[in-house]
Order: sequence, then structure tokens, then C-alpha cells
Amino acid sequence: MISLILATAARVVQPLLLLFSIFILIRGHNAPGGGFAGGLVAAIAFILLLVAYDPATARQSLRVNPRHLLAAGLLVAAASGLAGLAIGEAFLTAIFFDLPALAGGRVELSTVFFFDVGVYLTVVGVTLTIVFTLAEATEDERDEAARSAALEEASERSRPWS
Repeated sequence: MISLILATAARVVQPLLLLFSIFILIRGHNAPGGGFAGGLVAAIAFILLLVAYDPATARQSLRVNPRHLLAAGLLVAAASGLAGLAIGEAFLTAIFFDLPALAGGRVELSTVFFFDVGVYLTVVGVTLTIVFTLAEATEDERDEAARSAALEEASERSRPWS
């Protein structure tokens, strides 16, 4: 049974949680937070929809298979580590570079940030893969139990009185 209050709150809170997870990801580059914490908050945004509605609604809201997020995260994290090898340094050596900003300033980025993005995507992918799998298995068991109960009730009704 879907609670109207929880369903409404989930639709309002989910985008806020996703924005907050991006904030934690970016802030984690220089302060507590980062890819792991931000990834967990992002996963919670979709888990909230799963609790408020059902696994199908949460998957539809994600729009991407969580396993693809996992693979993309591993690829981004590995690529950030290989960047050091490309310039003749050790694996996972931090490389810093400046990008022009919109207001005429400069934004300093490093491969550390891209590693954090890879961790973020990996954590979201792993967490949602596990949670969706468990939720869908539970839903299937519930459906199977309901079918069994209905069949048992129907067979009891069809028995002649003895």
C-alpha cells in the first residue's frame, strides 16, 4: 500500500538529495565528504522512491541500469589512475590542471577529483544493484506466496463436502 504522504515527500526530497550528493562530492575534494559519502546519499535518493513506491518506479527514475553506473565508475577511477602513467609518473599520481571559468577566472581540477567521481558512480551502482536485487526478490516471493494462497483457497472451495 502506497502512503500518499510518503510518496509526495519522496518526489520532493529526491531531487534535493541528489543535489546534496553532488555538493558532498565536490566539497569532499577539499573537506570531509567525497565520492563515497556522496554516492551513498545519491543511492538513498533512489532507495527512498523504492520504499515509497516499488522497485520498478525507482528503476524508472534512475533511467540507467545500476550495473552500467558501476562499470562507468570503475572506468573513470582507473582512467584517473592511468593518467599518471601517461605522463611517466606512478599509477594514481595526482595531476593538476587549470580550466577557464565562466566569470573569467580559473578552476583548478585534478585527477583526484575524477577518481572521486569514479568512486561516486561505483558506490551508487553497487548500492542500487544490491538493494534493487533484494527488493525485487522480496516482491517476487510475496507474489508467489499470494498465488499459492489463492490456489490453495480455490482448491479448498472446489472440494466436495466430506
